[in-house]
Amino acid sequence: MTTTFPDVSISTDRLVLRPFEEADIPAYTEMMNDEQVTAWTTAPHPYTRADAEHWIRRAAPAEHGRGRGIALAVTEFLTQRLVGAVLLRATNWRTRSTEASYVTAPWARGEGYATESLLATAKWLFRDQRFERLELRTAAGNTASQQVAQKAGAISEGVLRNAWIARTQTEDGRWAETRTDLIVWSLLPEDLEGGTDQMAEFGYASFTELN
Repeated sequence: MTTTFPDVSISTDRLVLRPFEEADIPAYTEMMNDEQVTAWTTAPHPYTRADAEHWIRRAAPAEHGRGRGIALAVTEFLTQRLVGAVLLRATNWRTRSTEASYVTAPWARGEGYATESLLATAKWLFRDQRFERLELRTAAGNTASQQVAQKAGAISEGVLRNAWIARTQTEDGRWAETRTDLIVWSLLPEDLEGGTDQMAEFGYASFTELN
């Protein structure tokens, strides 16, 4: 029997993390076409509505169903506007470990949403799902993603040399692929024990299973 994450709603003072819905497709398409997303992810470029429809309707549910991870839409609590996404992938149910990645819409950056959603997800994983390790991998030049990891209290464990392909924009507006290193970070349950300044700032996360 395949082990899978339950569909869940995770709430903080400012955010709600929940499964993606059909209504998210336009905002998700717009977010995934941002230059920073193009540069540091493997998402297609340009990212079309058809790409978003395929991912939300088929690809993400298939990964979830196979027990490999879960995709969560990050929305503002007050406006319900899509501000980003958190993706868990490469899940190992024997070792109770998984890898997280996160994307934030350009208009929502600078508000601490990525750190808040990452911490909320980590709390759910450790407290509710009894996971023992959350891993992050950030490209060497992606300082914004590295700052999120640091603010969440993740520990840098080392470098995977030449392990990622990033994209840079050329003078004529095209995108060229370039190899880069990956920095590996981890969060363990004890990293969140006893409370931290970040947890106090973002408030306690509550979890509600949807199935």
